[in-house]
Amino acid sequence: MENYKCKSVGIIGSGIQGVCTGLHLIKKGIPVTIFDRHDPLSNEFKPASYGNAGHFSPYAVLQFNRPDILYDVPKMLFSSFGPLALKWNYIPKMFNWFFYYLKNCNSKSMLHTAKYMNQILDLSLDAYEEIFKEIDTSGLVEKKGIIYVWTNKNLKSRELEIKVRNDLGVKQKLLSQKEIIQLEPNLQPVFDAGVIFDYAMHARDPHGILKEIFRLFIKRGGRFIQSNIQTLEQNSSEQTIIRADNQEYKFEKTVVASGAFSKKFTDQLGEKIPLDTERGYHVHFKDQDNLISRPVIFLDRGFGMTPMKQGLRAVGTVELGGTENPPSEKRIQYIIDCAKELLPQLKNHQDEWLGFRPTLPDFLPIIGPSKNYKNVFYSFGHHHLGWTLGAISGKIVSGMIANENTNMDLKPYSSIRFS
Repeated sequence: MENYKCKSVGIIGSGIQGVCTGLHLIKKGIPVTIFDRHDPLSNEFKPASYGNAGHFSPYAVLQFNRPDILYDVPKMLFSSFGPLALKWNYIPKMFNWFFYYLKNCNSKSMLHTAKYMNQILDLSLDAYEEIFKEIDTSGLVEKKGIIYVWTNKNLKSRELEIKVRNDLGVKQKLLSQKEIIQLEPNLQPVFDAGVIFDYAMHARDPHGILKEIFRLFIKRGGRFIQSNIQTLEQNSSEQTIIRADNQEYKFEKTVVASGAFSKKFTDQLGEKIPLDTERGYHVHFKDQDNLISRPVIFLDRGFGMTPMKQGLRAVGTVELGGTENPPSEKRIQYIIDCAKELLPQLKNHQDEWLGFRPTLPDFLPIIGPSKNYKNVFYSFGHHHLGWTLGAISGKIVSGMIANENTNMDLKPYSSIRFS
């Protein structure tokens, strides 16, 4: 439709997905209001956009729907300490998710996911660089690469990862143990080899970056309403209605970008999407960020460390257990033990955090219009790559809303795949 211009957009969620989408829409001259129960500028606001590992990971094409690890899943789930855990009281709520997961845990689906993750990951750094030109990122972003290390125990899995990345043209440089120690001399040599993605970036302060992007959104004319969103509806005039704290707000189009809490709104729209939650943890070792110069991820342990302003952030584990269960002390202790295995000189930790990664059983995000209402758009389900994909997802969704043409194949990200 030539000369079409959307008159108004409401966005539910002020994490990295919502704020980046809002900024891109504002830059197109479209009025935008973001809703959230928390103020993004508040230090009390600690969503996944705050507590993540801070990695910009354009290389992370392989996900968890892999036949090579399927047979290890039960063993990991029954282990008290390990990279994967399950809250047993949550099992009945995950039947649907596990059904789709098993359906997608095969070589064909794995390569399909890798291909279409690569399509958007390949654009992710450029999308952030476009935004970073307009904000002050001094002290917030470092470009020193990211290192993954491993033992020879699961060498076939590592060989699979290397091959799939090579086949998709992902840049990577394999490292020996000696080469890794040369780059990070404080690491204990408890691994055998690794890989560096030397073009990757990391955030020194993810929440600080989110704040800067949000401030730019407001400066450009964006509006923010701090309110508890109750329902998302559509009226007979094909307007979307957001009800928040007993107030009614009408928009031509609405974006659901509420991360792990998006399912509440998709259910209200009559769309049953198997969205669930990967619970992730972090701890900080204050004033010890100088022990490594770049992020290091230990694949065998399912954990990583990132040097940040708050100290050395140790992050990890995938815990399946929803948003209501309390934090697990065993998960936190597991991360501390893993960190001290690589860096025995670490002292006491602070700031234990639990966050919720929105995850779908085929490990592709949902980006695009609702199946039932074409003026409602989704941007969620990015699992542990929500931070990496924030800017590019916002760019894609804003382009859809503005009816812009794209040469990308966006069908694999549609919610229709779960119909």
